[in-house]
Amino acid sequence: MALSWEEGLAVFWVMGISAAMLSILALIRQLNGLFDDLKVKLHTDVLRLEARIDALTPSSSLPSYRVQDGLSYPASAPPLLTSTIPQHFSSVVSRHGDRPAVVARCPDSPQATLTYHDLDLVSNRLASSLASLGVRKGHRVAVSLGNTAEYAALTYAVFKLGAVLVPLNPSFNAIQLTAALCHLEVEVLVIGAVTDLAYKPGRGRSNEELLRDVVGDLNGSKIQSENVPALRQVIVLDNRPSHPDIAFKLDHCRAFTPYATLLEGSPDAITPDTPLDPSDIINIQFTSGTTSSPKAAMLAHASILNNGALIAHRMGLDPADRIVVPPPLFHCFGSVLGYMASATTGSAILFPSPAFDPVATLRMCVDHDATGLYGVSTMLVAVLEALDHGAVDTRPASLRKGIVAGSSVPEALMAKIYAKLGLDDLVICYGMTETSPVSCMTAPSDPPSKRSSTIGTPMAHTTIKIVAPGDRSTIVPLNTRGELAAAGYLVMKGYYNDAARTESERPIEADGTVWMYSGDEAEMDEDGYVRITGRIKDLIIRGGENIHPLEIENCLYKLNGVKDASVVGVHDERLGESVAAFVIPQQGWSTDEGRDPDRTITKHQVRDWVRTKLSGHLVPKHVFWVDEYPKTASGKIQKFILRDIATKILEKTSA
Repeated sequence: MALSWEEGLAVFWVMGISAAMLSILALIRQLNGLFDDLKVKLHTDVLRLEARIDALTPSSSLPSYRVQDGLSYPASAPPLLTSTIPQHFSSVVSRHGDRPAVVARCPDSPQATLTYHDLDLVSNRLASSLASLGVRKGHRVAVSLGNTAEYAALTYAVFKLGAVLVPLNPSFNAIQLTAALCHLEVEVLVIGAVTDLAYKPGRGRSNEELLRDVVGDLNGSKIQSENVPALRQVIVLDNRPSHPDIAFKLDHCRAFTPYATLLEGSPDAITPDTPLDPSDIINIQFTSGTTSSPKAAMLAHASILNNGALIAHRMGLDPADRIVVPPPLFHCFGSVLGYMASATTGSAILFPSPAFDPVATLRMCVDHDATGLYGVSTMLVAVLEALDHGAVDTRPASLRKGIVAGSSVPEALMAKIYAKLGLDDLVICYGMTETSPVSCMTAPSDPPSKRSSTIGTPMAHTTIKIVAPGDRSTIVPLNTRGELAAAGYLVMKGYYNDAARTESERPIEADGTVWMYSGDEAEMDEDGYVRITGRIKDLIIRGGENIHPLEIENCLYKLNGVKDASVVGVHDERLGESVAAFVIPQQGWSTDEGRDPDRTITKHQVRDWVRTKLSGHLVPKHVFWVDEYPKTASGKIQKFILRDIATKILEKTSA
């Protein structure tokens, strides 16, 4: 259809204006990028300048600590809470009942919001239903879910009954899940029909085959698992609406209890069959591999509750805060630093997605004017990348507080976090699952150089000492490297069903003091600030996740063509550390592709084997073929030499 000259002129005018607007938008984006780069540079320069100023600052201006030969005692601190978790939660509900407690999002599903009053009532209903299923004080209830409102409510339901919450990684395969359930003799399992996948929003893994491997007959009238004899109940959260491509015929599984039916329980306050005590074990956390040598740390009401409250106190959380927490609830970062810290103060915890998604994390920050953000270094790097790629139209404007934990934070990354996300009050937390978990932490008021180069000072009511490696009876002088140990309310009760390991790693001294030894190398300065300088143990920290080499080594031993395997961590710019496997092939086997396929082992096979038998984060990024290992006179493999060899090889290949 032909246009009149007036219509043509109007179209030309509109097109011209549109083109001009696009040019202006492009210019604005370019200027924003330049301003961001300038802000990062300024923050970096400020950090370095303030570090020089700190060196000239009298120590009297720093926190009041008594420090003597590697021991640090907080001079003043808020008193420890003496209640159980449900008792304290009840007091929070009475003060902040109408305030939002939990906000959670799932792909293709409505956002869920629970006030503290809602959370109290829903957890009462769940507790009532669990009690009707036979759950009692001390029973172990395993939860294998992502970060959801259902998980948040279940947590308090289990606590109110005095049962023991066992958080499990939902990405576990059948071997890992079975090992964990058997080790703890779990009686009740709560699991999603689908496991959400990190970095893959809307995509998931059907748990039908996993449940078949664990339970056996899915069509039976009751749970009778040969693999997990103690298991009596399997409760399934139907999250298939978020994953319409998953075909799991859940309706045919008669022995399973739908999560939705638990919500039909009584909303009245539940009375446990036996009174609760702050010293009761309420949570068991796995700290490393679950297929070879599981370590299950037993934590009490008092340790978890107080650790969360003291973290909140040091970082300055208050009821007006809205904290976005992508770290998983199956890890202490999500459950204690996140959920327990927010719940002790009446602030809101925001779960942007069941599994980590950087774009969803940014959107949650923007949509809710979030005041805080948590993450391990790799999460924050991914969030920054999403921000740079325009994942949100509006940048987060209200962020100020936050926690980074799981691995050290480079100065350059800290500068980017300050400049681009505005997390000016970001703090670093250090600890281990066995200490509930945080033993040291920076504070927003710490000198900038200390905030970026140390893990802060000991937490309140916590004693830290640095001892000589191999001689725990000798405390090293200040500014001297040694093994870090912690004592206080926060130390675990022990490892489940493992008295020998408990005695070895959590010894009780003659005066009755219980110490938890970290295996980390550290040093303490005159003002009580602690700096981690390495690891005495062989633990690998990949993107904030602890990886024990033994689990991967034991897996590789079972691969045809492998004579021996030794696994170490090597430096990784993005993840902090990545997994490297040194493999000795069996005699007569070739590592050259293209030869006899029945007697050939390849790097792809090594990685695929670990991926199939274990979890994806345990797959070696680097595989090296060797004929022998460097060893000590007693025959122990010298892993530090293997680490040096890997570093040199990688430096050559990247040159």
